[in-house]
Amino acid sequence: MTDRPDTQALQQEWLLLQAQHEQYELWTLAIKLTAVLLAAFAPVSTLLLLALLALLWLQDAIFKTFQARLAERLLRVERALRETASAAAMQFNSEWQAQRPGVGGLLTAYLRAACRPTVAFPYPLLMALAVLLA
Repeated sequence: MTDRPDTQALQQEWLLLQAQHEQYELWTLAIKLTAVLLAAFAPVSTLLLLALLALLWLQDAIFKTFQARLAERLLRVERALRETASAAAMQFNSEWQAQRPGVGGLLTAYLRAACRPTVAFPYPLLMALAVLLA
């Protein structure tokens, strides 16, 4: 790999995006742990607990959706570095703006993310336990 300025910029972008990608993973874990603690210890009604768990589930899905955007750009940067082709660095927001879906598209992406097993766990289980133990 050469040390052309565009390659150096892509390498710096990759490092930043990868760190952010991992940070989002930690945030989604924190959301899940919050849900477990809320379900175990919150002195609230079952209906309120279900609503709060649903909100945390949706927040988790939103974080995972944004993390997926980071992953898409990471893959493009990796491809550019691998092919040593000239590619514009630092274009995450520009690329997102160019292909940003409307409100319906964003909501669909969030709901799709919420249905992925790695996002959905543990919310349905906690909700079922809340109802069974009420």
